[in-house]
Amino acid sequence: MTEIELRFSRDEYGLRLDKTRAAMQAAGIELLIVSDPSNMAWLSGYDGWSFYVHQCVLLTLDGDPIWYGRGQDANGAKRTVFMDHDHIIGYPDHYVQSTQRHPMDFLSRIIQQRRWERLAIGVEMDNYYFSAACYASLQSHLPQAMFKDATGLVNWQRAVKSPQEIEYMRIAARMVEQMHAHIFDRIEPGLRKNEMAAEIFHRGILGVDGYGGDYPAIVPLLPTGADASAPHLTWNDKPFERGTGTFFEIAGCYHRYHCPQSRTIYLGKPPQKWLDAEQAMLEGIAAALNTAKPGATCEHVEDAWRKAIARHGIEKESRCGYSIGLSYPPDWGERTMSLRPGDHSVLQENMTFHFIPALWFDDWGLEITESFVVTANGAETFCNTPRKLLVKT
Repeated sequence: MTEIELRFSRDEYGLRLDKTRAAMQAAGIELLIVSDPSNMAWLSGYDGWSFYVHQCVLLTLDGDPIWYGRGQDANGAKRTVFMDHDHIIGYPDHYVQSTQRHPMDFLSRIIQQRRWERLAIGVEMDNYYFSAACYASLQSHLPQAMFKDATGLVNWQRAVKSPQEIEYMRIAARMVEQMHAHIFDRIEPGLRKNEMAAEIFHRGILGVDGYGGDYPAIVPLLPTGADASAPHLTWNDKPFERGTGTFFEIAGCYHRYHCPQSRTIYLGKPPQKWLDAEQAMLEGIAAALNTAKPGATCEHVEDAWRKAIARHGIEKESRCGYSIGLSYPPDWGERTMSLRPGDHSVLQENMTFHFIPALWFDDWGLEITESFVVTANGAETFCNTPRKLLVKT
């Protein structure tokens, strides 16, 4: 067998399995079906653009995980997972996008062959990649199983990062720093936005210091003017214009680990309302980061931000941050902790967040965001990009 280069040690994968199994036992789950590609990668090492078809990792309370997916993707699993080849199972291609049969039909037979059909089976019910048809197939073919909702079970085990994971995020941070520096150098009135988007992709994938970048889980967001009143618009083929502001929400990505960051660039002299909002935002960022220490809660961090901007007469209803790390499209968040009222999750050392105190008004928007790691001494931002409204005259 050709030796493969794993992104983490086998010992680290073993620790991940131990954590997940402890959570399974606490939830009364004997067999876990993991469909989220981020969770699949975290448990097994699998990395491939195959999440448009049904695939999963199976985990019981002992032994190595089993990778299950499209037959033609099995060789990809052999090139990326830490398990032996007998833990890789592919289904025939006539199951792909068929109206007569479903890949979970085939998986049910495997579960029956291994005498797991009576177990308590956990499935990620609220997940982008686990469909209603998946669940219906499993229920139909495994009537003796007890199905339990395992949404977020693996995600929560990923919350505290290992030193290797944090190192990958630091590399991603160097990439996004370079991307922002390039954006500022290149932006000018008349440059078409699609050209800028192409250069962002180019710089991000080109990487930095000999490290090549990955595709990010979210495409570059770069709305201008009134479009910047909305948080998730991408780009068009119109030119940048003087007298407008554009925020660039992008991420460096290395071995699927993300470091997102947003900065806003104003072409020309910004109006006073922009400078006032910038001042409020910077004070809020400082207050929140100063609060983000081990023992504080997500709610505490958001409260510090909200009180700081309130002194400037500004309110914001949406959350101002979330947990980040390993991810695949369509989201670079971990879908666990949110920096918002009511989230009493306690911050621990080596948790990582994207703090996004964006302000979206009726006809303009301002974003200055930071990704940070919680250390014993408090929040440490990953990036050194100037924290301010960037102005280019």
